[in-house]
Amino acid sequence: MSGRKGADVDPARSLALLWGPHGRPGRSGLTIRSIVAAAIEIADAEGMEAVSMRQVAERLRAGTMSLYTHVPGKTELVDLMVDTAYGQLYDDVDAPSSQPGGWREALEFVAARNWELYLRHPWLLHVVGARPVLGPNASLKYEAELRTLEGVGLSDLEMDAVLTLVLTHVEGTARIRLNMVQAQSDTGMTDAEWWLASATVLDKVMDASRFPVSTRVGQAAGREYESYSDPERALAFGLGRIVDGVAALISRRSEA
Repeated sequence: MSGRKGADVDPARSLALLWGPHGRPGRSGLTIRSIVAAAIEIADAEGMEAVSMRQVAERLRAGTMSLYTHVPGKTELVDLMVDTAYGQLYDDVDAPSSQPGGWREALEFVAARNWELYLRHPWLLHVVGARPVLGPNASLKYEAELRTLEGVGLSDLEMDAVLTLVLTHVEGTARIRLNMVQAQSDTGMTDAEWWLASATVLDKVMDASRFPVSTRVGQAAGREYESYSDPERALAFGLGRIVDGVAALISRRSEA
């Protein structure tokens, strides 16, 4: 992010940019769409820290100042990148809710698509913040995902809370996976190699009589995962428990 604060950050200007036309070329021949696409290509290949207005301009073989006639700065560029990435989630607004099997399968579909998006664009995990990007694709995402819970017996606030619970579970688990991938890159060791080396030392220094439960559970998990975690399994397990809890809430409501 650009780090601009206060009056330099204008929500109205950002919203106008997000909802405005992106395919109209300027005098330089550039469009907002081409600028954002170049920024996403850089972020996918090199990470968000590699994205700058200068780097994007170089990829487009354009002058840096020509970018500013379309996008005021990196803050707005990142918002455009996020909203553009969200546009890859669903073919249409009814895609999640039209999944066969009802709301459970629809929520699982939502979780799977968001998981895939984080795998495709891991830089999203570094820029998704407390305040949402209120662009057209983000709005379509929210509408599409909420429709999975329409008419199942939840209040509007509960629908929003359930969706938030599912999405934060996906985001948190995707972040664990990203950290594991980064650790492998930084250390040059696979998770299995790291776990084997660590377990060998722990067997010698860790007193199992002092930590009986964590020793037993940790060894069982380590043998199964060949690592300290299995994000894909954690994703499925957590999502199953969330859906079970939502089903119980809906059942209580129907009984009442």
